[in-house]
Order: sequence, then C-alpha cells, then structure tokens
Amino acid sequence: MIHKSIEFIEQHLDEELNLDRIAKEAGFSKFHFHRIFQKYVGKSVAEFIRSRRLSSAAQLLLYSEERILDIALHYGFESQEAFTRAFKALYALPPAQYRSQIKLLIQEREELTMSEIKGWMITGTSPGKYKATLDSQIYHQGRSSVSLKCITDETLEGQEFGTLMQQFDAVNYLGKRMRFAGFVRTEEVSDWCGLWMRVDDKLQNMLGFDNMQHRSIKGTADWNYYACVLDIPAEADCLNIGILLSGTGAVWLDDCTFEEVGLDVPVTDSRERREDFPKEPQNLQFEA
Repeated sequence: MIHKSIEFIEQHLDEELNLDRIAKEAGFSKFHFHRIFQKYVGKSVAEFIRSRRLSSAAQLLLYSEERILDIALHYGFESQEAFTRAFKALYALPPAQYRSQIKLLIQEREELTMSEIKGWMITGTSPGKYKATLDSQIYHQGRSSVSLKCITDETLEGQEFGTLMQQFDAVNYLGKRMRFAGFVRTEEVSDWCGLWMRVDDKLQNMLGFDNMQHRSIKGTADWNYYACVLDIPAEADCLNIGILLSGTGAVWLDDCTFEEVGLDVPVTDSRERREDFPKEPQNLQFEA
C-alpha cells in the first residue's frame, strides 16, 4: 500500500493532492492510511508531498530557465512569497539565491568518487564493473543522491553484482529491532536490485540477513520507499547495510534512515522459512 501510494503521489505532484484523495486511491480510511504512512515513512502525508514538491522545484531551478513564479504555481503554491518561505525553510536559501549559488557549486565540483564519500565503499562479486557517484541532478530530497551504475560493456557472467555498503559496530543496537530504509529509483535494471542488511557475530557468522531478493526492484521505476527490518541479538558484533545492483542498469539511493522500530513492525529476514506449516503434528497413528 505504501509503495502504490508513493507511486501515485509521484505521478501527480503537479496536481491537487490531499489526504482524502490519496487514502481513497489506496482503499483505506483517512485515519488508518495516515497512521500507517507516518509509521513507515516517518512523515505525514502532507509533509511528504510538500518535501517532494520542493525537491522537484529545486531541480527545475537548477536545470531549467523557468521563472520562479511559474515553478511556484506549477507545484501548487498560491504565490511566489509562499513558495519562497517554504523553500527557504527546507533549503536555507531563497529560490533565486539557491539557483545562482548551487549552480555555481555544481559547475565547480568535480565528480566525487566513493573514496570521498564518508563511510561508504563498493564491494560485490565484480566491484570494478560498477561505479558509485554523487548525483546532483537526480535526487529525492536535498541536493544530491548516490547512484550505483554498471559501467562495463562486457557480458556479465552469472549473477555478477556490485554493492554500495558500509559496516559499523552493533553495540548500540543490541536487543533492538532496527529498520534500514531509503528511497530508491531505478533505470533499466536487467536483473534486480534492492536494499540489504546483515547482522554478523564476532566470528562473522550471519545472524540475520535480508537483501530484498524475494521483493526485488527491476526495470525502470521512479522514487519509492523500501526497508529491511532485522532483530539485533545480544551476540551481534557488526552490522552491514547497503544497496545491491545485480546485472546492468542503474540505481539511485537517497534519504536513508537507520532507526529502532517496535515489535509490531515485522522483520524481513530472508532466511526465515515461509512455508505454511500445520500448527501441530498430523496423523501420528496413521488412521486418517
């Protein structure tokens, strides 16, 4: 429901959008829909719509010559003054100043390699065939996202993949249920891609794992919200998070969060057995 709702919002950002319309599209009551949306996405529906409209407006400021007033009206602001107030609250600069200063910054900044993006690294079965960079033209919110792209013209063998990832100590998360989430956009992904999260002990035994393979993202898709949820047992030592791209294509990641969630949020551990077993032994006397 969350995925379909965000997809609907993305397709109608330049139209009138309100809780009634989106809840009706999702097939839920306003109250139930708003509660679920805020619980998983971390923002109210109105906050999410406004932030996406402002992000889209920021892209138009940088990569088009449209007047600020036209951009404001296009995204539903009643005046340029109202748009300027909202834009400055999010980006700390008024639109005109943002357009001039950030354009200059983008022109001056060289393409960043992963060694310059703090905390992240590229690994996988074929890391040399993939490239990760900051992308200041395509982003979900803020001023940039990170992209992971296949850069080889060679035929990929089997399930070759690259992953953008980081590792950190589990000590602050022991005994908690944690969610790694973010917004993902894809372009011509030939095999599949997805967020992933892994929990290891001191001997590097895997205690929990989810790479979204059973609910993977394929082909071309606009920004949407995805998450991995795992329990962190007491013996955990290291946590790993990232995004994986298998095959050719490109994927963008933005607005990531890593946060504790309640036990009412189900885990997504892909190691779990998904068969529907009977609740008790059957026909032990062979009489049936």
